[in-house]
Amino acid sequence: MSSSAPFDPATGIDALVAAAVDLVGDRRRVVLGIAGAPGAGKTTLAEALVRGVARAEGADWVAHVPMDGFHLADVQLDRLGSRSRKGAPDTFDAEGYAALLRRLVDEPESWVYAPGFERTLEQPLAAAMVVQPAARLVVTEGNYLLLPEERWQRARAALAQVWFVTGDDALRRSRLVERHVTFGKEPDAADTWVKQTDEANAALVAAVAHTADRIVVNGPSGWSFRG
Repeated sequence: MSSSAPFDPATGIDALVAAAVDLVGDRRRVVLGIAGAPGAGKTTLAEALVRGVARAEGADWVAHVPMDGFHLADVQLDRLGSRSRKGAPDTFDAEGYAALLRRLVDEPESWVYAPGFERTLEQPLAAAMVVQPAARLVVTEGNYLLLPEERWQRARAALAQVWFVTGDDALRRSRLVERHVTFGKEPDAADTWVKQTDEANAALVAAVAHTADRIVVNGPSGWSFRG
């Protein structure tokens, strides 16, 4: 990856990139978690961090493994009667996600395969991505990295830090509606899903934001740390 813009660790996304690189220090590999409510910008931030770190340290130095690959497939949600709540904490394989994060830290010399998530199908895809041994920093993102439940705490224990993304809630909700429409829902159905499902999940996430290591503001002028 490359960019014509100079790297300035004192400003905007570059400040976050510098903090992510510093987090690794002399450790062989660390995993940085990005948490936040649905639509807060977690994936956008994770991708921006990966681009910035790759520009600063080299493309092989950093990898991106989202939590989305650990969505339960629809066949399992149907079995559990949870398809109408898809995206809630109990509709993910949190134990499997925690095991992957621990393996990323404990087996840095291995090629570690991870599931991806196909947005058009809204289904997980086994072994869709791989983290190679050269990666020193792995960025992962998901709504529930800070939840106090034991199965989510096992995932949290594998992370060097968790950064929580926050921003304008009205804009976040409008982006969610747009996203659902883009991937096949009718506008009214998308709006209802956001109000009844996504916002219930957002409330759970907001209640534990104070436990994050750092707060990242997704603001009109770009990314910045709070405090």
